Amino acid sequence: MLLLPVLLLPVLLFRSPGGRLPLFRFRFPGGRLMDLAYSAEEEDFRARLRAWLAEVLPKLPPRPDPLDWPARRAHDMSWQRALYDAGYAGLHWPAEAGGRGATPTQHLIFLEETEAAGAPYVGAGFVGLLHAGPTIAAEGTPEQCERWLPPILRGEQVWCQGFSEPDAGSDLAALRTRAVRDGDDYVVTGAKIWTSHAEVADWCELLVRTDPGAPRHRGITWLAMPMDAPGITVRPLRTLAGSTEFAEVFLDEVRVPVRNRVGAENDGWRVTMVTLSYERGTAFVGEVVACRRTLRLLARRARENGRWDDPAVRRELGRLNAVFTALWRLTQWNVSEAEHSLRRGGTSVPGLGGSVFKLRYSHARQELYEAAAQVLGPQALDLDEEWTRGRLSSLSYTIAAGTSQIQRNIVAERILGLPKGR
Repeated sequence: MLLLPVLLLPVLLFRSPGGRLPLFRFRFPGGRLMDLAYSAEEEDFRARLRAWLAEVLPKLPPRPDPLDWPARRAHDMSWQRALYDAGYAGLHWPAEAGGRGATPTQHLIFLEETEAAGAPYVGAGFVGLLHAGPTIAAEGTPEQCERWLPPILRGEQVWCQGFSEPDAGSDLAALRTRAVRDGDDYVVTGAKIWTSHAEVADWCELLVRTDPGAPRHRGITWLAMPMDAPGITVRPLRTLAGSTEFAEVFLDEVRVPVRNRVGAENDGWRVTMVTLSYERGTAFVGEVVACRRTLRLLARRARENGRWDDPAVRRELGRLNAVFTALWRLTQWNVSEAEHSLRRGGTSVPGLGGSVFKLRYSHARQELYEAAAQVLGPQALDLDEEWTRGRLSSLSYTIAAGTSQIQRNIVAERILGLPKGR
């Protein structure tokens, strides 16, 4: 019931003469109406945001070398501070967490407009703004929210993610990093891998095993670990594209205060599901907008170099346009669900539709850059070209944030109701 309407959306949607307003409404089974049309208030928000972007973006300094992470951190945090000063930081975070309390739809408009205008992405602030921050806002104590959320929003602190381990990648419940209670501290020993932005991070959202005798999913705890604590060694990992945004992190009896625990001891798996629902449900939304922009640029390049005359190329670009349009409508579907939940007194934590989105987006991004290789020819092999770096990085998307195999299991078991695989 979830997939069919999404596939029909590109056919059923059309735009008003003014340009962007989708005029499609869909009734869910049971009678509830999902309205994908933007309200007058939302269009006013869009207009004010556009005006601010037009004023501030020309004044930004040039972007630093993609491989210079200290410089990228400074650049990304400067942009985050500009957003904070203008009232756009943590736009969809609740007001009590320091955000603006905007609706999920306003957040989508923000992502759409900032990407269309070529504004900087969250960059080094990715984990704090899209993973750790929302998790702390949802699960942390008032004291923890007051301690950690304002510095994230102001662009003063960078977080990294310490989830995956060398022997526990997609099987996150198999993690072995131990945390032993010693008075007011946990003493942590183990290793993490694919730790995003560890070399420039101030804090790490860390999963540890606090009860090795408990069932795999019940002995895990979520900690906030300061990255300057004694016993931490960070070794950057160079990706296929040449960048070093990931690292191995080795933990040798690192002391983490008990007050840094988010949620109850041994309840970390449930807290982690909140984190992963944000990662799969909302963290890639801005990238869908970026891919749609990349697709338009690719079509322009095809017209310039003559590849547009090949009907197979035109057909593939048209297919990709339909795919990314459907992904955007699926995003609106998920947002409509979140807003409906809020109106009923629930939360805006993304639902299972995030797994459907993440699964299809991961493969669509790879298909986009495969099409780019067809259009660009030998130029697609130039490592100095953004196209090439994009193609190489796209290979990781079917692994990052939960492999495609894991997402298929989630869709099969929790949405389609199929029995668990053996």
